Amino acid sequence: MVITVNPVLIAAAVIPAVILLIRVERADRLEKESRGLLLSLVLLGVLSTIGASLGEQLGLVLLGAVFPQENTLYDVLLFFGVVAFSEEGAKYILLKKRTWNNPEFNCQFDGVVYGVFVSLGFALWENIGYVAQYGLNVALIRAVTAIPGHACFGVFMGVWYGMARRRESAGDPDGAKRMRLRALLVPAILHGFYDFSATRQSGGMTVVFLVFVVVMFITAWRLVRHVSANDSYIRDYRFGFWK
Repeated sequence: MVITVNPVLIAAAVIPAVILLIRVERADRLEKESRGLLLSLVLLGVLSTIGASLGEQLGLVLLGAVFPQENTLYDVLLFFGVVAFSEEGAKYILLKKRTWNNPEFNCQFDGVVYGVFVSLGFALWENIGYVAQYGLNVALIRAVTAIPGHACFGVFMGVWYGMARRRESAGDPDGAKRMRLRALLVPAILHGFYDFSATRQSGGMTVVFLVFVVVMFITAWRLVRHVSANDSYIRDYRFGFWK
């Protein structure tokens, strides 16, 4: 059996993520990250789809054993608990594993870059799957919704993650733990509401979803600009330098 891949569909799936990666990387004004590190983060984002899928499958089994489907409570727990934490948790675990002790993590904005690259690696691979299955129309819709959505989740994760790195370097491990917890909780809550509101059938929830998406996109982009404009080097006691 020969499997054919439509290059137009693949391009439509990949290009929006690549454009967003370039925009965020250009906002890193103090010290650019190495290409090897950035590529590894995209690949880890792709890899995180496996962990997320396993977490979702386990969560669905446990949730279905306790709550009936076609129920609002089931949907809330599904999107906020199972899906959001499986996906954002998988991204966060690999993000921290790869970057927390990396000497290149020496500016607060680096956290935003890392979070977005992992998130868009996830979105890129997920998008290829959707587009290959459903076609170009899905690619166009996801180009303005799901892919920027994952980028926003990555921004919020990265903002708190960068703050955690600064707290840790300043000798405040408890503050760093609180910031890392927010780096997971904030994008997971946003992700959960995104999915929940997107799946509601009523016209009122469609309006809520659209307003939520617009506000989230604007807020995330303003955060990128603010953190970039106010970025500074982090003093790192472990590596013994002050930049």
